[in-house]
Amino acid sequence: MKLDNNPLYNSVKEIWLAARQKVYRIANSTLLETYWQIGKLIVEDEQEGNAKAKYGKATLKHLSEALTAEFGKGYDYTNLTNMRNFYIAFPILDAVRQELSWTHY
Repeated sequence: MKLDNNPLYNSVKEIWLAARQKVYRIANSTLLETYWQIGKLIVEDEQEGNAKAKYGKATLKHLSEALTAEFGKGYDYTNLTNMRNFYIAFPILDAVRQELSWTHY
């Protein structure tokens, strides 16, 4: 049964599509903020209050192993490095454009 010309169907469809888009924006914004916060914690831990991090510290390797064991994929060394670099590039969270996705950054 095709309902493309049905006003009720079209109204419900519009509401559903708008809701789905809203959920996407909220989820994306939350992910960006989460990754920014993780990057901030990594930088603060690495630097220990200093202007630069100490070399040779295996912070990301150990953190990656522990988070992957606990939460699964998504916390490998590369992703944690990206989160760290994200914070370094945007040290002020308000400078991050919430409408852009993580892949844009």
